Amino acid sequence: MIPKTFVASLLAGLMLVATAARADEIPVAVAANFTAPFNKIAAEFEKETGHKVIASFGSTGKFYAQIRNGAPFEVLLAADDETPAKLVKEGAGVSGSPFSYAIGKLVLWSAKPGVVDDKGAVLKGGAFERIAIADPKLAPYGAAGVEVMKKLGVYDALTPKVVTGETIAQVYQFVASGNAQLGFVALSQVLKDGKVEGSAWIVPADLYTTIRQDVVLLTPGKDKAGPVALLKYLQGAKAQAVIKAYGYAPAK
Repeated sequence: MIPKTFVASLLAGLMLVATAARADEIPVAVAANFTAPFNKIAAEFEKETGHKVIASFGSTGKFYAQIRNGAPFEVLLAADDETPAKLVKEGAGVSGSPFSYAIGKLVLWSAKPGVVDDKGAVLKGGAFERIAIADPKLAPYGAAGVEVMKKLGVYDALTPKVVTGETIAQVYQFVASGNAQLGFVALSQVLKDGKVEGSAWIVPADLYTTIRQDVVLLTPGKDKAGPVALLKYLQGAKAQAVIKAYGYAPAK
């Protein structure tokens, strides 16, 4: 007689094989500011669904160019809402799929305590050698930083001190390494256990255009279960709790 435990193990194994056969590998392009929360979300998503996420992180502008040139991404988590809409209009994204997964928050940050005050007055004082921003042509957070400086009337004076990173992740490295004394980054990048490391000014939302971050299902993933499941998971309570914990405002 075959032991019941053996049968149970065999059935469980067969179920795992069946699940693996149905599982997708999902190439996902993710805006650099969303690296940490996405890694956490993806890990839980993989555990719950069996699908495998293959994530690439970078600037939204560069991902747009790559997708238009045939890069086989199946999902794009952008740092804006314009790029997903444009991809849908151009036939590279699935109509009706985009939605906002987070509202980004911009901060002026220094790795050192006491450098950035809580009103951003350091920008007008100008007592620093370099300020880093992401390329405003490619990165929405970089464009937001330029917008803030212009609204405060300091852009022209600070232009000679600006160093530009290809992505907001590179901007973070410039500031963390001390190559730039301060820079505009996403709150999610500098928030650790609910507190900001170094010194920072959380920029008031009325000083820059709302950074509404949208996700879009791309045409290579439209008939696959994995990409669709990932979009659904992003809307769920578990993913949204992670997003909130990393300093993003809930999407409305």
